Amino acid sequence: MTTHDKSDTAGLAGQAPGRARDLPTPAEAKAEARHLRAARAQDGQPIGHGQALEAVAHGHGFRDWNTMAAAIGALGPAGLRAGDRVTGRYLSQPFRATVLSAEALRPGWVRLELDLDEAVDVVTFESFSNWRKRVRAEVGPEGQSRARRSDGTPHMVLEL
Repeated sequence: MTTHDKSDTAGLAGQAPGRARDLPTPAEAKAEARHLRAARAQDGQPIGHGQALEAVAHGHGFRDWNTMAAAIGALGPAGLRAGDRVTGRYLSQPFRATVLSAEALRPGWVRLELDLDEAVDVVTFESFSNWRKRVRAEVGPEGQSRARRSDGTPHMVLEL
């Protein structure tokens, strides 16, 4: 089993190809820790929550919980991370962008901050414009935001 230090969190060096996407979400990792605590308590060997988190991290090949948590946070769902390039539609307008941040929210969902290559007009009124180059959205497993326009179209749709 390979252990990782904090310098490995960006590329998850030392893991087999594709392994980074096999990491649990923060919620899944914490659930593993709760199950481990319950199993140990049932066996008469109770451990604290911190010890359980450390054991889960070691089980996934990390030096400690903080290193694993950083690796999970660096990925975000669908493997999106800062610096990645994405394309899609924002308020029905096509875009290309660089991911500035990707924060895992819950399994399959990520809060993205994007720097669009070209600003998009977020107003449909003909005599008024409001151009945005930096946008934020919460995107789910299908690459669509939950937030919708009045016509039911998702605010953001990523091409995954």
